[in-house]
Parts: sequence; C-alpha cells; structure tokens
Amino acid sequence: MDTALLEVFLEVARRESFTAAAGSLGYTQSAISRQIAALESSVGTPLFDRLPRGVRLTEEGRALVPHATAVVGRLRAAVADVRAVRTLGGGGLRLGAIPTADMALIPGAIARFRQAHPAVVVTHTEGLTRGLVVDVREGDLDLAVIGTAHPEPAFEGVHLRKLMDDALSVALPLGHRLADRDLLSLSDLEGENWIAGQPRTQDTLIAGVQDTDFQPRIPYVVLEWSAKQGFVAAGLGVTLVPTLAAAAVRSDVVVVALDPQEVTPRSVFVATPEGVEDSAAVTAFLELLGLPALDR
Repeated sequence: MDTALLEVFLEVARRESFTAAAGSLGYTQSAISRQIAALESSVGTPLFDRLPRGVRLTEEGRALVPHATAVVGRLRAAVADVRAVRTLGGGGLRLGAIPTADMALIPGAIARFRQAHPAVVVTHTEGLTRGLVVDVREGDLDLAVIGTAHPEPAFEGVHLRKLMDDALSVALPLGHRLADRDLLSLSDLEGENWIAGQPRTQDTLIAGVQDTDFQPRIPYVVLEWSAKQGFVAAGLGVTLVPTLAAAAVRSDVVVVALDPQEVTPRSVFVATPEGVEDSAAVTAFLELLGLPALDR
C-alpha cells in the first residue's frame, strides 16, 4: 500500500472535504478523488460516504484512521531521523582506539565532538590494532585510531589516513642511572629488563627498533599502560612510551627520548571501512583530528 495514499486519506478525514484537502496538500480535487478511490480499491471497501456537502468517514474508514496515523507518523519519524543523521542532529558514532590514543587524544576529541554535536550518541571501544581493524572491516566500528611500526601498512578492507608519526621514548624509574639523560641509544639500555604488552616483540612497540642486534629481555608482559608504569616505578624494568602517552605518565616515572636513528617512530592512522562513504559524524570527527573527509 502506498503510504502517500494514507496521508491523503488522513487529510480528507480531518477536513471532511476532497476540495479542502486538495487545497491543503496542493493537489486538484480530481487528483484527491482518484487517490481515495485507489485506496478504497486497495482495502476493498468504501472509506468515505460522499455527501452533498463534503464527505464523512464510514465505519471502515474510522477503523483505518488509527492505523494510518501510526504508519504515517512512523514514516515521518524515520525521515526526520535520517535527516538528523545527515545534519548531526541525531544518529551515532562508533569509535575505537588503541590504549595510548585513549590517554589524551581521543578523550579530548570526543569531548569537543559532544560539545559541538550533543545529539549524536558516541560510543567507544578500546583495543589493539589487529582487533580494531577487524571491527572496522566488519562494520562494527565507524572509525578507529590504530598504530603500527610500518609506515605503509596493508590492512584488507579498510582505508587508512595518516594521523601522525609517534616518536618513541623510554620510561625509567626515578633514580635510574640514565634518568637524567636527554637522549638515549639502544646500547645505553643493554642488559635492562623490558616490560611489554605482548611476549612477541613483533607485536609490540619494540618492533619499531631498527637495530636487528637488539634483543630485549622481556620478563614482564603487562597489557595496561597504567600497570606498565607501575612496574617501571617499582624498578622492575623499563618500557617504551609513544609521544601520545608521554604527557599522561605518572610523576614517579621519567621519560627520556630515544635516538630516532635507531628507533622508528610508530605510525598512527585512522581506519575507516573500505568503499564506505564517510558519514556526517565521521567527517566531523575527522575534522577534529585534523584530517579531511574522504573524497569518493
């Protein structure tokens, strides 16, 4: 059934006149008459009694009114919701990010986004790069901020936009023999215990170290950044810290820059689904991160 016919039906019922409904809807009287006839043919019964002066709902017509009102109301609400998504007056934004991006970059961007677009519902998921890429590819996230040791990674099913090069430093406990240095080389750290988020170095920030002779000893595998800092502060080892996280390091931990000739900066990207047009919400969030929308 054509929902436009229901809108005409409700207007005629309200005004009890084909002529008045025609003037309200911008149709001719004959067009209104044809549309009501088409609706009556569809339901198989007259909906109006034709009177010398106007029309009146039949019993069947009165039965149709609440259903037509509900259908037309839902349709109008649906159209309004669609338009709201495009104008950021509604809808949602599903974000994902690596833990270090969540220490300052992402919370700040979400706060600015919510202030600018309070009607958009923002949800957030923290995860590691591999899992976030899968979520974006499968359509479970609208975008994700990810990090990789490779400057030009190839992830199937996602489009990548470069956000930044994230230089790496090393976190040391207060009183460490190297804590007062401005720059460290890998040789300076020989013999140190390392705290990493994964037991395999290729899955950690350490993968960005260019010196193939560097073989870190990793007795402690700790996933959470706050916990890594606790291990460092207790003097149990050292850990790599990207620039994204450096500002949020606790006061009993010292951060010292590493020689960029030896340690490749981590590449940070925003991943969005391949072949999917950026929504208005995604475009607005990308702008807050200083990235342009994708021209498709």
